[in-house]
Amino acid sequence: MDSGMNTSSHLKAQARCPLQRSYLPKKTSKENWDRFIPNRSAMDFDYAHYALTEGRNEKDQATKVSTSPSREAYRKQLAETMNLNRSRILAFRNKPQAPVGSLHKLHSVSWLDQQPKPLKPRRYIPQTWERMLDVPDIGDNFYLNLLDWGSANVLAIALDHTVYLWDASTGSASELMSVDEEKGPVTSINWALDGCNLAVGLDNSEVQIWDCVTKRKLRTLKGGHQERVGSLAWNSHILTTGGMDGKVINNDVRARSHVVQSYRGHTLEVCGLKWSGSGQYLASGGNDNVVHVWDRSSSTQWLHRLEEHTSAVKALAWCPFQTNLLATGGGDGDRMIKFWNTSTGACLNSVETGSQVCSLIWSKNERELLSSHGFTENQLTLWKYPSMVKMAELTGHTSRVLYMAQSPDGCTVASAAADETLRFWNVFGVPDKAKKAAVKAVPVPFSNVTRIR
Repeated sequence: MDSGMNTSSHLKAQARCPLQRSYLPKKTSKENWDRFIPNRSAMDFDYAHYALTEGRNEKDQATKVSTSPSREAYRKQLAETMNLNRSRILAFRNKPQAPVGSLHKLHSVSWLDQQPKPLKPRRYIPQTWERMLDVPDIGDNFYLNLLDWGSANVLAIALDHTVYLWDASTGSASELMSVDEEKGPVTSINWALDGCNLAVGLDNSEVQIWDCVTKRKLRTLKGGHQERVGSLAWNSHILTTGGMDGKVINNDVRARSHVVQSYRGHTLEVCGLKWSGSGQYLASGGNDNVVHVWDRSSSTQWLHRLEEHTSAVKALAWCPFQTNLLATGGGDGDRMIKFWNTSTGACLNSVETGSQVCSLIWSKNERELLSSHGFTENQLTLWKYPSMVKMAELTGHTSRVLYMAQSPDGCTVASAAADETLRFWNVFGVPDKAKKAAVKAVPVPFSNVTRIR
């Protein structure tokens, strides 16, 4: 009873689906054979047409022309090889002839050559941070530089009058130094290339140099500036400082008279400084909306003066894979990322970001650029260079992301914002296994505390 109802419902379902195609079981090739009718799928109609029309004429002409025995033998062998000595037009065979071996090999090789190359798998970019730390009292000031990550994998951050160190290998935090009210707050920090010495710029125009291994102050640089030092950049033993007075000064930290060179060109505060990878060229950005490129070996006159931004320029980044390429970012009144050929001073491209550009970081392994922004999204944006297609937008900060720093392996980026949080993003991929340290982290007292005080 049930089977009959199922069959009936099945037929009704088929009737309700007029566009549904029904398929009949296909018979085998042997079932399609007939005793008197040949298998038409095995016929060669092209050869049949040739044999009925042109073939007979050629045979008649061949009999009239006398040929040598060797030529006749060659003709027969060629006809046999090329399958031209057939006499039947209608064939009862069903199996096709095997192809010639050499032609089969050539066909196989050409087919393999036409196969598309496997595409490179798209890299996964996490959309959330890996770790977050509280950083109370961090300065909400676009013109300062309060975060840097050293080559020894220690991150330095300035909170009001105090500088803290966070060891990324162990996760432990410690206080490096603190200044008095009349000297502070701290307005800039920057690691030397050795990852041991840290330069600290102060609001009273002084610059201190600290040994972070022994936590001892090495010296204080005075007299170079008259106002706060908001930007710093190391180049071997030369420490370059940029002040609110518009001066850019090279200081030789080995010499008693430390001021060795002074660049003048900015009319307002210098808020960005970056040396190129070769150490030959210096880029400086200021609150006067101007970017200067200086040549270390030449006089104090700028090499290029770039005036296309319409707001303060703090974000500067030299490209690691193209030595004469400089990326710059403008403030809230500009919102542009510009790319410059520092050999000629030409602007190669301008990209509208839609918000204040606070900092820029190039990837060390890929042709990618990361930018941090202020109003209104407070996001980090990853761009593909040179197309400048957005690869990812990292959100989570609730205030403008003023500071960014890159880990020594180039994979992780730390971002600090006015929302008093420090977040770590695995935006540039996972480091190679060969580069990963095999040493386990040493347990440190209070290492589980995530609030820096």
